[in-house]
Amino acid sequence: MTPRTTPPSEPDPQTPAESTTAETKTPAKKTAARKAPAKKAAQAGTARSAQAVEKAVASMREGAAKKGTAKKAPAAVAAKKAVEKTAVAKKTAAKKTAPAEKKKAAPAEETAVKKAAATKKAVAKKTTARKAATTTATAKKAVAKKAVAKKAVAKKAVAKKAAAQQSPAKKTVAKQAGARTPAKAAAGKGSTGEGPTAPPSGGAGAKKAGARRIPAQQAAQKKIPAQQASEGKGGGEQQPPAPVTVADSAALDAADRDRLLSGTHHEPHSVLGAHPVPGGVAFRAFRPFALSVTVVAGAVRAELHDDGDGFFTGVLPLRDVPQDYRLLVAYEGTVQETEDAYRFLPALGDLDLHLIGEGRHEELWKALGAQPMTHQGVTGTRFTVWAPNARGVSLAGTFNYWDGTGYPLRSLGGTGVWELFVPGIGEGELYKFEITRPDGSKTLRADPMARRTEAPPNTSSIVYASQYEWGDAAWLEQRGTPAPHEAPFSVYEVHLASWRPGLTYRQLAEQLPAYVKDLGFTHVELMPVAEHPFGGSWGYQVTGFYAPTARLGTPDDFKHLVDRLHQAGIGVLMDWVPAHFPRDDWALAEFDGRPLYEHEDPLRSAHPDWGTLEFDFGRREVRNFLVANAVYWCEEFHIDGLRVDAVASMLYLDYSREPGQWVPNEHGGRENLDAVAFLQEMNATVYRRNPGIVTIAEESTAWDGVTRPTHVTGPGGFGGLGFGLKWNMGWMHDSLQYMTKEPVHRSYHHDEMTFSMVYAYSENYVLPISHDEVVHGKRSLVSKMPGDWWQQRANLRAYLGFMWAHPGKQLLFMGQEFAQGAEWSEAHGPDWWLLDPAYGAEADHRGVRDLVRDLNTVYRHTPALWQRDTDPSGFRWVVGDAADDNVFAFLRYDAEGVPLLAVSNMSPVVREEYRLGVPEEVPAWHEVLNTDAARYGGGDVVNPEPVKPEPQTWHAHPASIRLTLPPLATVWLRPA
Repeated sequence: MTPRTTPPSEPDPQTPAESTTAETKTPAKKTAARKAPAKKAAQAGTARSAQAVEKAVASMREGAAKKGTAKKAPAAVAAKKAVEKTAVAKKTAAKKTAPAEKKKAAPAEETAVKKAAATKKAVAKKTTARKAATTTATAKKAVAKKAVAKKAVAKKAVAKKAAAQQSPAKKTVAKQAGARTPAKAAAGKGSTGEGPTAPPSGGAGAKKAGARRIPAQQAAQKKIPAQQASEGKGGGEQQPPAPVTVADSAALDAADRDRLLSGTHHEPHSVLGAHPVPGGVAFRAFRPFALSVTVVAGAVRAELHDDGDGFFTGVLPLRDVPQDYRLLVAYEGTVQETEDAYRFLPALGDLDLHLIGEGRHEELWKALGAQPMTHQGVTGTRFTVWAPNARGVSLAGTFNYWDGTGYPLRSLGGTGVWELFVPGIGEGELYKFEITRPDGSKTLRADPMARRTEAPPNTSSIVYASQYEWGDAAWLEQRGTPAPHEAPFSVYEVHLASWRPGLTYRQLAEQLPAYVKDLGFTHVELMPVAEHPFGGSWGYQVTGFYAPTARLGTPDDFKHLVDRLHQAGIGVLMDWVPAHFPRDDWALAEFDGRPLYEHEDPLRSAHPDWGTLEFDFGRREVRNFLVANAVYWCEEFHIDGLRVDAVASMLYLDYSREPGQWVPNEHGGRENLDAVAFLQEMNATVYRRNPGIVTIAEESTAWDGVTRPTHVTGPGGFGGLGFGLKWNMGWMHDSLQYMTKEPVHRSYHHDEMTFSMVYAYSENYVLPISHDEVVHGKRSLVSKMPGDWWQQRANLRAYLGFMWAHPGKQLLFMGQEFAQGAEWSEAHGPDWWLLDPAYGAEADHRGVRDLVRDLNTVYRHTPALWQRDTDPSGFRWVVGDAADDNVFAFLRYDAEGVPLLAVSNMSPVVREEYRLGVPEEVPAWHEVLNTDAARYGGGDVVNPEPVKPEPQTWHAHPASIRLTLPPLATVWLRPA
């Protein structure tokens, strides 16, 4: 079926209108806040108009109110601003300004004047580049008209006042930062000079004029009242915060800037985070929509410069890059305190990358995907994804409002793996990968390795860390003893979502184990549990290969169900679908912009029957993805076996394709050699790592060696595929074809019931009556049978008796155990109301269910029915050619040679004194099961007494017995 494509469903990010407003207001707010020192400068003698001052103060207060935390700039910043405000005017009248300043400057202030001159020159060069230039232009023009002498005097007065306040604080901060450099001495001397203190000597920031002083406690904090922070009130004799020198970092390379903004940077950690530079440590953060970013490193706290487009940079006078530092990121109405994701080394080891590159990482789920962990002493989540064709990969989720721009991942070399450790992100967060395709377009993709997902139709991946504690140690210890093909093995196939609709995994854990145990099945087989978008696919079109479907609960909830089944003594098999996947544009299809998981050749990638895509089994990373997935379910969820779906479609290049629609392999044949190698690798790996499990192939052709070991070469030149068991699709189709015929016609189809024994030991078989046989107009099992209601049920009972006695294991789909008349529907599941005592025909349905229970009970206690399933010496025909009688009789033997006699009469007449040849060494035969018994709803034609053999040769046996064969029934007898 074509899967339903569902768009991603995540919380809406900030709307364009909101985003634009936030970005355009930010420079104005900061400019307004920085105008505060202008007021003090004016009071100190600066000739400014009262109107200009009032405007500056009003702007400052308005900006502070909007940011939520008003800021009080220190006198040093005021001095710097005074200098900056004269820059334009002095550039216009350079010849006049320079002599005037030289005359006004005192000898003791010579150093500060030189620094101020350097500052003026740099500011003049970058004035037009700053966002605040527009806001301050008017003030600068007004100041330019004033007398140069008065401005110089005002400048010196403010500078002296600022220096007096800052000198002690500078020394303290210099000690804290370990600044044993010439810059420290310069800072100390500058405290008594004029103008702003220069950045550390020799650094990139020393060449810039944008150096500024930021108080250590100035950054937005929830604990400091806004008024106190801006006006210094409320603290009595509170000392001003210790200032820290923050210099402009060297401008980010235009190419790096563009790559980060466009999501195509392969090494974001090389330009973001903290890096040593001459004169200090450069910090750079990329936080779109942020109003400000402040670095907190021990006692040092400094706000970075806003470089626009979400970039914030600055150089701190630190000797080394801090081992740990934090960022205070201010947004509208909130401040986030977090570790810097770009200060961490890769959280994925070289061995992991080596194994991924070779396609041999058997625990791939521990290397890729979202992995909560502690890295470099910090808790968070490592995000990794394989996307070799991507130009860039970013992380989007609930933690960044689904905007991945500010969370680019780094490429880890030629493996195609991208990685980012995000501190503070834990279990339960929703996420996706934003991938930039080779053509520059972007696509938002669910994590192929996600271990938990949203419930459909939502499609996000969820960070998951299992907390489950298993209680099935006893089961695992004895699992596989004896081997599955030599042990009782009867399977109840279940579609969990519809077995009892509405139940969760944990609710199913309270009901399903008890029900299956009561019926005597040894195993349940769960139709695909992995996440799938369209319920109508029954799970066979998978998008989340590593995640149990969220429709029924969490992964730990599913583990609880498996655990409870194990504790009830029931093995758990799971349908696994490595053949194909749907085309949903948020999942695997062209994952990174080009064919990746699917084959690049359209003739090899498009599945002709289901509208899906086939995996590229020849690509080692894709093989690794699937092999590791098989291991994952067995090891993480304690699954006891995998039934591999649609194996035939994988094995043949011409499967469902016409001539011209496929290309032969390198030998000119139609075998898919890549798929053969994949299946062999998968089976060998799973069996090696998990002794006691079993893999089962749904393979409908006569491929040689499906259950032969991989190292044993067959007649066709291929090694075995390595499966433990194989569905006997031929037996299923043939036997059902026979049973649907009216008894009068069955004599002409007698071989359809006997032909299976021609090839019964070519493989290790399971006899399946699966979901595929009771849907899409095929009718339920009882409804396939001919005759009236009584005959239909009798035929069904006889058929089940024949099936349980036939060599091979048994599988029965839910609802068929109580003769449900309607086809199965995933929407409402089995018709449980048929077993309601208030229903008139309840006894008829209950009788069939009681038979299934007894079949399983006798089967489990009769080794002849399972111990030599794969050994020809465990079976012998008594009569296989009684077509006119519609009778089949055969013997089954256990390892000790103890027999069981099974006889089926598929005609609607009682056959009295029916003679059958038997071994002479058995003194008497006792009827242990008769499908015509009254308690099953039959006519109760039975053989109540032991039957003794007569010394009369019959059917090539030296002795024989005479039995009464009930109509449309199967009888089992064993030595009395």
